[in-house]
Amino acid sequence: MPDLLLELFSEEIPARMQGRAAEDLRKIVTGRLVEAGLVHDGAKAFVTPRRLALSVHGVPARQPDLREEKKGPRVGAPDNALAGFLRAAGLKSIDEAKVQPDKKGDFYVAVIDKPGRPAIDVIGEILPDVIKNFPWPKSMRWGVQSEKPGALGWVRPLHAIVATFGPETEDPEIVPFAVDGIAAGNVTRGHRFLAPQPFAVRRLADYMAKLERAKVVLDAERRRDIILTEAKQLAFAQGLELVEDDGLLAETAGLVEWPVVLMGAFDEKFLHIPEEVIRATIRNNQKCFVLRDAAHAKLVDKFILVANMEAADGGAAIVAGNARVIRARLSDAKFFYETDLRTRLEERLPKFKDIIFHEKLGTQAERIERIERLAAELAPLVGADVAKARRAARLCKADLLTEVVGEFPELQGVMGKYYAETQGEDEAVAHAIEDHYRPKGPDDLVPSDPVSVAVGLADKIDTLVGFWAVDEKPTGSKDPYALRRAALGVIRLVLDNRIRAPLKIIFEIVTDGWKNRNMQRVLDRYEDRVSRLEDALAVEKQKQKGAVVIDTPFPGLFGFGLEEDLLAFFADRLKVQLREQGARHDLVDAVFALEGQDDLLLIVRRVEALGKFLDTDDGKNLLAGYKRATNIIRIEERKDKREYTGAPDPKFYQQDEEKALAQAVGTAKADAERAVAAEDFEGAMRAMAKLRPTVDAFFDKVTVNVDDQALRENRLKLLNEIRAATRAVADFSKIEG
Repeated sequence: MPDLLLELFSEEIPARMQGRAAEDLRKIVTGRLVEAGLVHDGAKAFVTPRRLALSVHGVPARQPDLREEKKGPRVGAPDNALAGFLRAAGLKSIDEAKVQPDKKGDFYVAVIDKPGRPAIDVIGEILPDVIKNFPWPKSMRWGVQSEKPGALGWVRPLHAIVATFGPETEDPEIVPFAVDGIAAGNVTRGHRFLAPQPFAVRRLADYMAKLERAKVVLDAERRRDIILTEAKQLAFAQGLELVEDDGLLAETAGLVEWPVVLMGAFDEKFLHIPEEVIRATIRNNQKCFVLRDAAHAKLVDKFILVANMEAADGGAAIVAGNARVIRARLSDAKFFYETDLRTRLEERLPKFKDIIFHEKLGTQAERIERIERLAAELAPLVGADVAKARRAARLCKADLLTEVVGEFPELQGVMGKYYAETQGEDEAVAHAIEDHYRPKGPDDLVPSDPVSVAVGLADKIDTLVGFWAVDEKPTGSKDPYALRRAALGVIRLVLDNRIRAPLKIIFEIVTDGWKNRNMQRVLDRYEDRVSRLEDALAVEKQKQKGAVVIDTPFPGLFGFGLEEDLLAFFADRLKVQLREQGARHDLVDAVFALEGQDDLLLIVRRVEALGKFLDTDDGKNLLAGYKRATNIIRIEERKDKREYTGAPDPKFYQQDEEKALAQAVGTAKADAERAVAAEDFEGAMRAMAKLRPTVDAFFDKVTVNVDDQALRENRLKLLNEIRAATRAVADFSKIEG
């Protein structure tokens, strides 16, 4: 079967757009081929700085023939209805239609045969449309053609198109189409400087081989492998180690078509500034890798660069040019660092009064005050020194106003640690300044030092509560303030450090700090809650003036439904976290549905115990019995328009199975509640397991819906006791299966 080869040859494509562009090209073209009936065997996309390519294998030589039946009007219909049917079906006379009987009478049916077209013609119609409507994040127009309406927009000026189609045993044909005056052909070019001469290509194997000879490595994965392997070998030869950087590796692979790895050096005096600053300077400005001493893991005065040239001088001029730029950039970084050291962190804090954190949440100074207060409150919960937690929280954002962080925002926290150490802060305080941002993602380390944990929790929870209070919550895929990441960070901090920290109590601590300065901002947002909040605000103002007032409990921002909404958000994030660890999301729902469940560590322990229980035969059968009981109750309650709650009356027990179930339910419920109170969740599950034989026996021997209404009501209430008893450990109605 034929193969399709497509190459779009242009000026340099930005590295950050390459991967997405290759995937988009593959999906769009193959999707359009399938829509056209050209089901293929496979496809692979490639990208280099100057070309976007696609190979589709096993494409049929032509579309399949199609037969379509088009139903028309009833036999004997008016002439104008028949004429319209003939036009729509492409028939010359009604005699060409067949009559098909139907339960409503006889109808005309047109049988339309659509012969398949040659695939190359169909492809020639698909590709121009794909190219003209390609979803680049940004595109440009150029030349005289750019002035015409509907002119082609491409990421960079498009120079040539290769489009060939044909079976492996024959020379492929050129797909006949043109886009904006650029006709498809079979000629491409190699490396811009090393092999600029044009050459003809046939299909993928031939294309890749000729590109290789023309100093172009087509496959981005192979370019990455070449860079990584050669960089490691160069480092090893000098007794050094490459500091690997996946993001930089992908970027450099997108900057070169023929990777040539070289080593350079910079002045040793720069090694006195923090390693992170050196790495950020060399990475951000010159896209180069840094090296470290294999024995001591310290950075050395060497760097690895990736050139796109095989130079006659072995790359000496390229290395020298990069070294000059790196030297200048490191000089700037050294100046910034030394300038920062002249000002203590706390001396920078007054400037935060003039910096808005968020228009509805006040200044950065106000936010720092909230974090400081919350960190001090949380410190005892996590075993941290209160004074150290307060000090770390006060200084944790100060490095945002330093020169180095202004130049390299990704070093926030890191530089704060260095500056804190230099000015003699306690080690726990210095490390908390760096670690309070963590974990930044699913693969990031979770801080374990209590001071770092206290400040990290305070920072994230203040962010969550604040944005919830002003109704700036994530919607769909939009999360501009990274609130999902903040919630996951809280969850990981709590679970990894096994912290007992009820969320509702923490929320109240946070909202207590909103009584004065920030309350008005919330009033502006929640008009339907103004009256209650204004009363609370009036009390606070009178107290500030020294008036004697009757102090009523402040309702808090979470007295209006926001607390439950934020807890539900945490439940969703916890489901994500536990699902990645193999837990079932419905079990999280079953535990969270119980009233007062806001201790993340206990919730996880309950979920784990519930999962183990439901994996046993006792658990599966009890769940089945529960479902059966609740289904019966639900049906009867709907039919009778009432609820069957309340304790059953023992005088109506007629069968031994009723008495046994009532006794077993009472015992299991009491035992489970005692076990839960002692936080022995596996013991609670064992107590529930004892219900299984009596539940099975009840359903086997007892008829619930009897004619005697008093007896029927009592048995329905007894079934409801099963539902009530299981709520000691979880809401079984949330469990699937």
